[in-house]
Amino acid sequence: MLTEALLKKYRPMTETTYYTLLAVTEPRHGYAIMQFVSELTEGRIRLGTGTLYTMTGRLAEDGLISIVSQENGKKTYGITEAGREMLLLETERLSYQLRNGLEILQGRDNDGK
Repeated sequence: MLTEALLKKYRPMTETTYYTLLAVTEPRHGYAIMQFVSELTEGRIRLGTGTLYTMTGRLAEDGLISIVSQENGKKTYGITEAGREMLLLETERLSYQLRNGLEILQGRDNDGK
């Protein structure tokens, strides 16, 4: 369940947090998360190890992801129900923002402005 504190902390969500949550919709370890995000964003976002491990620690502490396995020093993370709910809310927010932008910009283009 999402609390007001979590909503306040994660909305709006940073791109790195958003893409990290997308990455762990399937269980992935740190390096696989970095690769997934880089490939999905065509190299636009490259997570450094320090950034990633700080973020995964915070997301796990907040209950948005969890460690699903740990072998040979590699932690594999998966999204929790709360994380999935937060990701869906943020995706809806971004979709709404995009629709507003397209309506305004396309309207201006059609008016010749």
